[in-house]
Amino acid sequence: MTLALGVLVSGTGTNLGAILDAIASGCLDAEVKLVVSNRAGVGGLDKAKAAGVAAHVLSHREHASREAYDAALVAALRAAGVEWVVMAGFMRVVTPVLLDAFTDRVVNIHPALLPSFPGVDAQRQALEHRVKVSGCTVHFVDAGVDSGPIIAQATVPVLDDDDRDRLAARILEKEHALLVDALVALAEGRVTIEPRRDDGARRRVVVERRSP
Repeated sequence: MTLALGVLVSGTGTNLGAILDAIASGCLDAEVKLVVSNRAGVGGLDKAKAAGVAAHVLSHREHASREAYDAALVAALRAAGVEWVVMAGFMRVVTPVLLDAFTDRVVNIHPALLPSFPGVDAQRQALEHRVKVSGCTVHFVDAGVDSGPIIAQATVPVLDDDDRDRLAARILEKEHALLVDALVALAEGRVTIEPRRDDGARRRVVVERRSP
């Protein structure tokens, strides 16, 4: 199936760029219907414009609450015909207003091997804990912070001379490929998520391998 995507960004938009490149090359059966940023003047908006994709600035400062912001976000996404939402460097915690509008169709890319190091600046967290391996995770978004069901992960070694920026740059390279691979699996119908559970336990995601 062709994924009708809405991509949420707050910064440079390199993961958005990877999505657009994969679509243009025919690797990913998807269409980016709308790019939304909560900040004006960021690189993600420039990438959308260069690709001829509709882009919209929706400032969080103009809304009284997270719920009010997400209601406006849902309205914009629905008006554009969006069916799947990708948080690609979107630096906001979303609420059930968005999650209930796109149930099990909101996907995030996070620069750590969840459930380790959720939240802000996961790369620095990894260095502070002196781990030897870090990486990135694509997951469905739920009401927690980076706690939703995991779709895919990729690892990156943490080197002895790494600082935050060097580690972040290597993880980011992995993010681009991992996010595209996860979206390809979704488009091909190879991703199955367990139904919601009454006990609140983490739900499992099964990703079938591609046929040879």
